[in-house]
Amino acid sequence: MMAHPRCAGRGFKVRGAFMLKTLRAPGASSDLAERVADPRSACASPDDLSRNIFGLLGIPVDALDFPSLLRSMDLATRAGSPFLISTPNVNFLVKSQNNRTFRESILLSDLCLADGMPLIWIAKLLRIPIHERIAGSDLFGRLKSANATGRRLRVFLLGGAEGLAATVGAKLNAKKGGLECVGVLNPGFGTIEEMSSPKIVDEINASNADLIAVFFGAEKAQVWLLHNHWRLRAPVRAQFGATIAFEAGSVRRAPPMLRSTGFEWLWRIKEEPYLWRRYWNDGRALLAMLVTCVLPLMLSERRMRNLNKLSIARSDDHGSMTLALSGAAVAAYVDGAIEQLRDALDSGKRVIVDLSNTQYIDARFFGLFLMVRKQLASRGQKLLFTGASADLRRIFRLNRFEFLLSQEV
Repeated sequence: MMAHPRCAGRGFKVRGAFMLKTLRAPGASSDLAERVADPRSACASPDDLSRNIFGLLGIPVDALDFPSLLRSMDLATRAGSPFLISTPNVNFLVKSQNNRTFRESILLSDLCLADGMPLIWIAKLLRIPIHERIAGSDLFGRLKSANATGRRLRVFLLGGAEGLAATVGAKLNAKKGGLECVGVLNPGFGTIEEMSSPKIVDEINASNADLIAVFFGAEKAQVWLLHNHWRLRAPVRAQFGATIAFEAGSVRRAPPMLRSTGFEWLWRIKEEPYLWRRYWNDGRALLAMLVTCVLPLMLSERRMRNLNKLSIARSDDHGSMTLALSGAAVAAYVDGAIEQLRDALDSGKRVIVDLSNTQYIDARFFGLFLMVRKQLASRGQKLLFTGASADLRRIFRLNRFEFLLSQEV
């Protein structure tokens, strides 16, 4: 459980109908990872480094269970700080490979939940300790329970087909459960700018909600949430996708057995035939990643039996601090690395990770690097790497984290 909620990112640019205006200080880079922190982002803390988080094929996934998640949401609600939850599933994973902006929205989130059994299967193949699927629909159901967080959460329902949010809101308020609906709104199908008008944001803020539950498509929801990150007052925000249809009863959710065995997609196609194309495309992309990334990583791990213990040497000058990693950057040695990286962040200097003598990097260390990157991004800085060998570059590529090496010293 995190001691303090963290702050997520701010608005950014995307292509097409989702074109936004980047919020940045004069002279700051337009790259999302270089954004200068909003003054209110002082709530961001190195506690991000303490998240039990793993890098899974280019995205971060937190290893946590429902009780820990609910406690974290309760802390965020009480603190009143922006707390963005993302729910990566196969569709998220596939979109993140080709849509850099969408990927960044996941990287800047405060929690990333494994919403999809294929992600759990991949984690198992790669020996990543993420065992529990936490679907957005299941989370909504838990929150409805009277004692889920110890008090009733005020929720604002945003999006969904016409009339669904009102139906779900009425159902929630007819029961003395864990959620009280304090507002519903369907902003239509406009651009992100049109759906972020002062009238819409003011209506949401006037509800004094604790949680904003967004029911747009994945990409649009993530962009909208980050675009309005500092304008919204409700502390906890998340997109719940098809949950609104399940809760309203317009679409039946798959039986528990199908959900637990990973065949929920077959049921979804039965209920909503138009989804077949998305599942077909996502399935093909997932199969390609299994062949080109997951299987080679499994073989690489078996060859890495005799690795040296990790040691970290630190050197610094007036403008930067360099951490030289020698040996295996694997989960067994992550605690010591967290302390060293926390000190480097506290110095306020440019952070450089020297990989010249690094033998291997596992999913836990990739997750740690992502959290350091997130902290640096909040101050308009980058996490820099140097000295990566050809073999290590291959490990970055197979894990789909080659983008981390795009800014090498």
